Amino acid sequence: MNAEGFLENLMTKWKALVSFGGVVLLFLVLLGWYWSQEPDLFEIPVVASDRTGYTTTNTLILVTETLLYKPGGYLSNDIVPPGLWLDNIPAWEFGVVVQIRDMARVLRNDFSRSQSQSVEDVDLSEAEPLLHFDHRSWIFPSTEGEYERALSHLASFRDRLVDENEQDAQFYSRADNLVDWLGLVEKRLGSLSQRLSASVGQVRINTDLAGDAEANQATPRPSELVVKTPWLELDDVFYEARGSSWALLHLLKAVEHDFKDVLLKKNALISLRQIIRELEATQESVWSIFILNGSGFGMFANHSLVMASYISRANATIIDLKQLLQQG
Repeated sequence: MNAEGFLENLMTKWKALVSFGGVVLLFLVLLGWYWSQEPDLFEIPVVASDRTGYTTTNTLILVTETLLYKPGGYLSNDIVPPGLWLDNIPAWEFGVVVQIRDMARVLRNDFSRSQSQSVEDVDLSEAEPLLHFDHRSWIFPSTEGEYERALSHLASFRDRLVDENEQDAQFYSRADNLVDWLGLVEKRLGSLSQRLSASVGQVRINTDLAGDAEANQATPRPSELVVKTPWLELDDVFYEARGSSWALLHLLKAVEHDFKDVLLKKNALISLRQIIRELEATQESVWSIFILNGSGFGMFANHSLVMASYISRANATIIDLKQLLQQG
């Protein structure tokens, strides 16, 4: 083969390789787009004859299963494309994980125990630490494997709740138990609201020690703080808030069923439904390709501030709901 024929053959192979690489890249891009679709809201399955606590436990299981088995599976620990390139869905997943962990903790420490001296449930004592496993571990062991083990314990607890021959599995729908969980929710939403609002940067008054003249803190901080979410983290915070709100919506609807008598007695059912209504607004479709970060009153939208508005209103109603539940 002469030099000209050799070069022509080499160019043909190079074009074929480039074409193949282009096809593979296009496939990965389309697959990544498909995997980046957030799961839809689902209806909470309610069985009229179920025992108290079944709906909440079952909903926690369904939320966790959706996290693991949605299109693309669990992506936060992916180490190969296209999962490696994606950051919005992993941020969404972390928001869901936080709510799952909080519910599992309260289920173990409060909902399933009649008093502080009572023995904790054997399945919940296993499930809760498994859900606190590193959410980015991909092997030895994998996050999915640990979460699936937690699911098996949660399913065991749920099944024991409805077993007439089982007396150890309990769920106590009391106002003080619900207040404990709402206290965690309040802190989570408050933090998200602050981080979302900081998308435009703010100078805030330091209120760390407000309300207690004798309060102290470990490290002194200035009286005014400049707070701004880094530009590269704006979309991550936004999608974390979307994921957290998505999971919380389902759990609140389940709690509405299991704590309905308590909520009616305290005249607090409407407040809970208002929280759900505000959080439903956070799940509206985002029609922009990018999460925009315009100034508060500028020409362009600021998606973070819109999200912060809904979450802040939901959080304010949670504070009111806690007060209603704590009243005699």
